[in-house]
Amino acid sequence: MSSTNAISTSLVSLADKAEWDSYVAAHPQATAYHKFAWQQAVNHAYKHAIYGVIAKQENTGNTVGVLPCVLIKTPLIGKKLCSLPYCDVGYALADSNDIALQLQQCLTQQLSVTGSKALEMRAVQAAPVDTSQLNHQKVRMLLPLPNTSEALMAGFKSKLRSQIRKAEKNGLTVSLGTKQALINDFYTVYTKNMRDLGSPVHAKKWFEQIVNAYEESCILSVVYKDNTPIGGGLVIKNTTNASIPWASTLRDYNKLAPNMLLYWSLLAHCADSGIETFDFGRSTYEEGTYKFKKQWGAQPQLLNWQKFDQHGVLIKEQVAATSPGKLRPIAENMWQKLPITFTVTVGSAIRPHISL
Repeated sequence: MSSTNAISTSLVSLADKAEWDSYVAAHPQATAYHKFAWQQAVNHAYKHAIYGVIAKQENTGNTVGVLPCVLIKTPLIGKKLCSLPYCDVGYALADSNDIALQLQQCLTQQLSVTGSKALEMRAVQAAPVDTSQLNHQKVRMLLPLPNTSEALMAGFKSKLRSQIRKAEKNGLTVSLGTKQALINDFYTVYTKNMRDLGSPVHAKKWFEQIVNAYEESCILSVVYKDNTPIGGGLVIKNTTNASIPWASTLRDYNKLAPNMLLYWSLLAHCADSGIETFDFGRSTYEEGTYKFKKQWGAQPQLLNWQKFDQHGVLIKEQVAATSPGKLRPIAENMWQKLPITFTVTVGSAIRPHISL
């Protein structure tokens, strides 16, 4: 434990969970990923140790800052501390910049204690940015929500409203909830979509642990054509903001517009549930999924991912999209040709060690 200016910082324990979540719920810069539930789900699903740091006033015991983090052990590569894995953001929440710095210093001390080779921090740039300077940058897309789904729909452009209605006219239906049957259907869509994209998948237990950890702060949406699941998304919530870490549709059905009904169902649910800001997740500015998210009215916020070496020295600051390299397209093409059962089995073994 370390202490400066009557503020003590230490690794979080399960006994701190209630205080941690109360602090996160009240902090204006908090996201759903900052809740203790994310670290807990990672630990329960993949056995990665929780290394979050909590700051408290020594005289009162009040929590004045938190920094979520997980220790990832990768065979043949080694250990690293990551704030946070499998999502877009992970940064300190604190009453002051000085306390935020103390939290990071406490975490940096754990590099030598754990024998970790690096510390990854996934920050955001809170200040507005000049969009003319965002080319090839990684951003997250944020949409302010009104207080009802009716007001949300009324605010959309006519073209967007017609695309949502198109999905309904095509006979698509949607179900929301957290029951195991919905998790199963969501996972069926997710695994097929990820195989088609050439990417390894998370194990089903990962999503089950998210649902278990977030409880009523998590919602799944699954879109069906007749009884066939063709789209699925998962949203986690924190007070007045929500994030969608995963959304998938089956490409054979994309002409029916399942993605429009999927996102509309989740946006409508959030608007009617008191959510004021919806985080569509990470995109490269003006490329790929960015334009899909922009059509809903979402605006970019610059991501600033940092990497520190084993001594806590900044060695990499990444805001721009990096080149995939020559081998990645070859590997993706090979993966796309493999049977689902294989990609699920092998992907589930690989994915816990990929922090993206």
